Amino acid sequence: MRAVKQLVYFGWEQALSCLFPVVIFASLAFTQIVPLPFLPRYDWLLIICLLMQWGMVRAGLETRDELKVITLFHLIGLALEIFKVHMGSWSYPEEGYFKIFGVPLYSGFMYASVASYLCQAWRRLRIELVKWPPLWAVVPLAAAIYLNFFVHHYWMDVRWWLSGLVIIVFWQSWVLYEVNGTRYRMPLVLSFALIGFFIWIAENIATFFGAWKYPNQTDAWSLVHLGKVSSWLLLVIVSFLIVATLKQVKRKSSVGMDTGQTL
Repeated sequence: MRAVKQLVYFGWEQALSCLFPVVIFASLAFTQIVPLPFLPRYDWLLIICLLMQWGMVRAGLETRDELKVITLFHLIGLALEIFKVHMGSWSYPEEGYFKIFGVPLYSGFMYASVASYLCQAWRRLRIELVKWPPLWAVVPLAAAIYLNFFVHHYWMDVRWWLSGLVIIVFWQSWVLYEVNGTRYRMPLVLSFALIGFFIWIAENIATFFGAWKYPNQTDAWSLVHLGKVSSWLLLVIVSFLIVATLKQVKRKSSVGMDTGQTL
């Protein structure tokens, strides 16, 4: 009975952490079913995302530091979207005033929502990292994973080599989290895989409601290829590494300031 109660509590905390992604999916569904006047659908989605972001900061659900992280992810995601659309990996076929090189600005918020989830879950579940690798290993790995999304169009795709490096680098790393006062732990690599899989499910929902279209979805919607899980897995790793590294740097900075005051 306690296990069920803990699972429900964990699910509730996860749901609260997914507030931003849920709003995006709900907006995609609503604007697909109910045409809104005056502006194209993509522009309405941008307005909704901006209002949601403002509301979360205003309500104290996200801090200003977290907003900086989320903004960084918006820019990283938008750059990736522009490149991928240019290469024909997917498209945004609908009209919109706020588009850059064929990519609507709201698309960056889909990446930002992943960062929002990570920041929310980090705080709600009181996440701690055990045996976190040094910066000299983490930063180049994250950069290599992100660059591979671009470079593989011109050179070989090394995602599986990078996945192997992730397992090696984080083999001894654990994530500690708290559910209703009880601490649990999970291998960090397993948490990457689980988050990547659930984002793949979310991607299917997003494409169903026309957030974007893959070439094989132009005429009719079809399930996103399961192989995309590997892409999302690597993207989740980049997201997690950036958030975790910034959290670690901020924590050390805070400890240093406290020590300085004590001295």
